[in-house]
Amino acid sequence: MSGPTYAGRTFVFRVDNGVVFRNTCTADGTTLHYETLEGPAKGAEETVILHTAEVAPGLFMLGWVEESGMTITHLMNLNALTVHAFWTYETGDGRAAELHAGVLEPA
Repeated sequence: MSGPTYAGRTFVFRVDNGVVFRNTCTADGTTLHYETLEGPAKGAEETVILHTAEVAPGLFMLGWVEESGMTITHLMNLNALTVHAFWTYETGDGRAAELHAGVLEPA
């Protein structure tokens, strides 16, 4: 059986809030390296361990936890080159959550 179709690929992810990431997956699809290209955290980067599931052909759910404690879930549609993203993070008033959408560009 072949690996997931995102494995070994790099995408630029343009989020609806103006943040832009470059996401690169390893050839086996188990880790992702992200770089923040635009937005408040410009220049931030990290390699994370992925938890994944193929929901339908070309439709993948990817989740990870960052060193900061931020949790990320992407519903990545490689057929339409779109992503719906949900993330949570700590604030001074407790945990916050955000839901975003965006587009992917193969890089």
